[in-house]
Amino acid sequence: MNLINDEEFQATCFVVIDFETTTPAGHRPEPIDVATLALRQQADQLVETGRFTALIRPPEHAPLTRLDTEQTGITPDMLRGQPDAATVLARLDTRLDEPPYLLVAHNAPTEVGILYDYRDACPRLAATDLLDTVRLARAIYPDLTSHRLDLLIHHLGIPWPTDRHRAMPDVEATAEVFRRILQHAATTSRWRTLRQLRADAGVDAKGGKPEQGALF
Repeated sequence: MNLINDEEFQATCFVVIDFETTTPAGHRPEPIDVATLALRQQADQLVETGRFTALIRPPEHAPLTRLDTEQTGITPDMLRGQPDAATVLARLDTRLDEPPYLLVAHNAPTEVGILYDYRDACPRLAATDLLDTVRLARAIYPDLTSHRLDLLIHHLGIPWPTDRHRAMPDVEATAEVFRRILQHAATTSRWRTLRQLRADAGVDAKGGKPEQGALF
């Protein structure tokens, strides 16, 4: 059986997600740009069924820095007047109304941490498990010296994204990496079910797990 014939895989909507962030000293990363791209299996391919993108005004303790602007092209003027992260992620959360979903991210623990930090605003997102394309790439391309997104784009012959390090171009590149990995895997029968895919590359959501209460 091929992965695309697995009923669980066919039923799942894969939501590729990426954040660009500021990294304030002594604090956790704060999002300034988010994008998602939804993929569902149709016939023998993953087809885009929706997308979302928004800029985010960071909190006062996490201002945009010159280095952030140099990397992303995002300027303070672009963020002035934008909604905060809780508002944006709450809006995105309302779109997850046709489960089941799996998030897909490159280096997924970063997204896990941000969604957990804003779990009150986006409870469905924060409770949705992920597939990590870094782990998928390690499983299917073990001989590569690195599995960074830049190297995978080059290795797979994907056109270089315009505005690399903005959330939507990075999501589009990650979605194409995801597609190419699954296409390659189909020739090897590496994964026959979504359960096997998750065993190799799954990352548990933190928002869906009960918090440890105080002992005393």
